Amino acid sequence: QVQLVESGGGLVQAGGSLRLSCAASGRTFSRYTMGWFRQAPGKEREFVAAISWNGGNTDYVESVKGLFTISRDNGKNTVYLQMNSLKPEETAVYYCGRHKFSTDYRLAGPYDYWGQGTQVTVSS
Repeated sequence: QVQLVESGGGLVQAGGSLRLSCAASGRTFSRYTMGWFRQAPGKEREFVAAISWNGGNTDYVESVKGLFTISRDNGKNTVYLQMNSLKPEETAVYYCGRHKFSTDYRLAGPYDYWGQGTQVTVSS
């Protein structure tokens, strides 16, 4: 059984920064692409960023390119999301997930494990 635990969320003013962490249990963390998604009230869970198993490849939703950075430390079984220049419309619960299946990592369906989420609130 794999457990993912997110942390680092909170309340921040517009233009501020937060760093999210996602700690994974188990010994197979380094084998998988990991992703960050977010879900605002009344909206579907949307892709934010993903990172390949060795950190060699990353991808972002267009709206956060140049502002957010995803990284991972396989020695610590942890993936991070550095978020800069946050906007009020980015208020959401942020989730990390493990990409299990060989399909589009920008979709939530191919992820087999999720954390409980961490709330990010950006005030104007």
